[in-house]
Amino acid sequence: MPCGQHASQFNAANEFEVGDQPVPRETVVGHADGVFKGWWRAQAGAAGGRGQAHAQAAAPAARLGCGKAGDAVGTECAAALSAPLAADLALGGRPHRRLNRCAGPGQEVVQGRAQHQLNILAPMMETVPPEPERSPGRPLDAVALAQVQRRLQRAAQPPWLHGEVARRMAHRLPVVRLKPARILDWGAFMGASAVVLKATYPQARRTAIEPDAARRDATAASLQQPWWAPSRWRDGAAATPRAIRAADVGGASGELLWSNMGLHGVIDPQAEMAAWQRALVVDGFLMFSTLGPGTLQGLRNLYAAQAWPVPMAPLVDMHDLGDMLVHAGFADPVMDQETITLTWATPQALLTELRQLGGNVDPRRACALHTPRWRDRLLALLAERALPDGRVALDFEVVYGHAFRCAPRPRLAAQTQVPLDDMRAMVRSGSRRR
Repeated sequence: MPCGQHASQFNAANEFEVGDQPVPRETVVGHADGVFKGWWRAQAGAAGGRGQAHAQAAAPAARLGCGKAGDAVGTECAAALSAPLAADLALGGRPHRRLNRCAGPGQEVVQGRAQHQLNILAPMMETVPPEPERSPGRPLDAVALAQVQRRLQRAAQPPWLHGEVARRMAHRLPVVRLKPARILDWGAFMGASAVVLKATYPQARRTAIEPDAARRDATAASLQQPWWAPSRWRDGAAATPRAIRAADVGGASGELLWSNMGLHGVIDPQAEMAAWQRALVVDGFLMFSTLGPGTLQGLRNLYAAQAWPVPMAPLVDMHDLGDMLVHAGFADPVMDQETITLTWATPQALLTELRQLGGNVDPRRACALHTPRWRDRLLALLAERALPDGRVALDFEVVYGHAFRCAPRPRLAAQTQVPLDDMRAMVRSGSRRR
């Protein structure tokens, strides 16, 4: 940790959970800059769809985009699906309820009267309509988010927590048999993963992908090596890292796409995953990490107790992220989660590091500047939550995910159009299996 006292080694009690069966596990983690402890659990698979294999399937209501099983929206979807069809009610002259497939908490279900129309065409002559794009944007202030991203990209160095998560995610790489020749480091500067990727795949060429031209130029300058550098002559130009903008990434550009601690900073995670899917070759591998909804739960509880506006924007649950991977065209997604508890010597140090990690982009945040008296009140409340040793602690839920890009599967219909690149990919994938 950049502030406060340090510890070189400590114990972390871990709990690994597959399905509903907990298995205790203990590890020892050491770091000179921070003190934290963690619990983690694994969730294999995400919601199934379109014939792809997964380790765990979600409830039917969740597969229809109606929310998680057991919540109010899922119950309403199940009730609507079990009710009489609109045609039956229309023939009886009774109004019916039309289910809004994307309805969520706080949204209304549209009421109306059905007009039944008979279809005289044979079923085999009907064209299968394309499945609607499932891309629910997060409720974020886009202007505020852009300002926060610009501030973070101008920082001298990425947050310490991002580097720690990168090291932890790299521990999962040995289980993958794929040896990539090209690595796409998505959000390279904030991801802080250059060292671990170089150590794991020394022969692979890493492409640093940055969100804008300014950050790309800064990253490219940092990657420049002098002509006399031994690594430049030993590895050759093909292995020299390079930097490009995310908008300039071509299709099938790498065998491994790595995104560390960046997904929680985008409004539309599924659109981001679709870009990842296009950038990977068929059978390419995706690994990413992001913050989960359990992040800063103690701070949110403190704000709620004081009836203050929310301190941060909501984050996406790992099960929903798994669903998004499936809809983006990935196969066999596996999600797991761990909670890391960071401690600081003072409340001021806590607030300083939180600002290095991001900012509040929730539209419901306070609409005016806070006064020094309010800040003093916040620091006092944080100090009251201090641990017995006097340090202030907060939890961060870190979600990890990995998946493969499967070969394209065109929808079967009376008329099907397949892009030429997808057809080539399907042919190559079929020849490899033979």
